[in-house]
Amino acid sequence: MLKRLALIIIASALIPVSYSLAADNGPGCGLGKMIFKDIKGNKKIVHQVIAATLNGTSGNQTFGITSGTSGCTNDGIVKNEEKVNVFVAVNFESLQEDMAQGQGEYLNSLANLMKIPTKHQSEFFMMTRDRYNTLFASPNTTPQEMLMALNIELAADPIL
Repeated sequence: MLKRLALIIIASALIPVSYSLAADNGPGCGLGKMIFKDIKGNKKIVHQVIAATLNGTSGNQTFGITSGTSGCTNDGIVKNEEKVNVFVAVNFESLQEDMAQGQGEYLNSLANLMKIPTKHQSEFFMMTRDRYNTLFASPNTTPQEMLMALNIELAADPIL
């Protein structure tokens, strides 16, 4: 118990030091970051918490990273595979609807993120529609399960 208390005290003492070592140590990028961008120097903890909460609850930081907006970059720092994972997780329900129809802006964005050549995107769209029941094997299919099934279908398709 005393060791734990000592660690907490030491950690609390170091927090202000760690904040002073890096300028603008806020929540990365996104709408939350943009709201507090005009505050000079280190942001107060309350600013960081509000910004991080806004980014996390609205999904705008993920979109900003994948699209290169809201002060985020899409210059390859995030690996393409992770971009696909994040995009699918954030847009899962909309993707599910687009895949059922074999068309739509979310499905088009997924094709681009997965680097499906433009000349084969129509085949990709139809494959997601035709293989919908495989991609969404149950009502509880997760984004990761859908992506795994999609990758299996892509690997089996001679065109894609």
